[in-house]
Amino acid sequence: MEIQKIQALNDFIAYIKLEKNYASSTVLNYEKDLYYFFEFLKQEGVEDLERVAYLHARLYVTQLYDEQKARATISRKISAIRSFFRFLNKEYQLDDAAFQALYHPKKESRLPRFFYEEELTNLFERNEGDDVKSLRNIALLELLYATGIRVSELTSLTVKDVDLSLDIVRVMGKGRKERYVPFGHYAHEAIVRYINEVRTPLMNQPHSKLFVNMRGGELTSRGVRYILNEMLKKAEMHGVIYPHMLRHTFATHLLNNGADLRTVQELLGHSSLSSTQIYTHVTKEHLRNTYMNAHPRA
Repeated sequence: MEIQKIQALNDFIAYIKLEKNYASSTVLNYEKDLYYFFEFLKQEGVEDLERVAYLHARLYVTQLYDEQKARATISRKISAIRSFFRFLNKEYQLDDAAFQALYHPKKESRLPRFFYEEELTNLFERNEGDDVKSLRNIALLELLYATGIRVSELTSLTVKDVDLSLDIVRVMGKGRKERYVPFGHYAHEAIVRYINEVRTPLMNQPHSKLFVNMRGGELTSRGVRYILNEMLKKAEMHGVIYPHMLRHTFATHLLNNGADLRTVQELLGHSSLSSTQIYTHVTKEHLRNTYMNAHPRA
């Protein structure tokens, strides 16, 4: 039985979106990855999915390396195709051995970038103000740093997700896993002032999202990145800031100040402790640099 590629792809996308609850960004990337793979198969003269063999899998990965794709990108593309063929095996009894035998490339050993405490203090102080934009931006920055949530989690927050009596935010993470993250008095004060003085006056269309753009609409992930980079420029700090840097900073500062790894894992919403352990390398590097700069005989 010949399996129609596009129909099989559509069925797979519906499966990971509706049944597996994959994040929308993952669904989009997997769909792009599979279209890219279909183009490769076409160039190789393979029209039927039943004819895909281990040789094709190896040639495809070799092509990705030749194109100098990042290791993380190659790993994701392999995961996309493995999941797709696993689905085909389940639905159509298609042999999925070709890609299951592939190894993921080793991750590049790059430590997460984060802000030192004095850098973050400068970023906050240089962006303070009583105008609408400053109050909104400071509340956004305070909440990202106080909770370590992802940018997608931030833009999904509704007003009801923030409990200002207990100073806890309800977060819907990857795979629609719910968690509750506390925040401190700095974030509390910034959010209260933002809601009272900014959000309500800006609203010109009804919606429940916590953060709004300057037209009162829902703030997007791209909007958050733009805001953070404008704040970086205002603080006259060099480089580029991205929302995940604040997540890295949150985790690193907690560990530097004595928090245990399991607690940080739970706060970040990591399903595996190994994902959180990267921050122990960051803190060790921080300790080493501090020692080398401070010890007279280092």
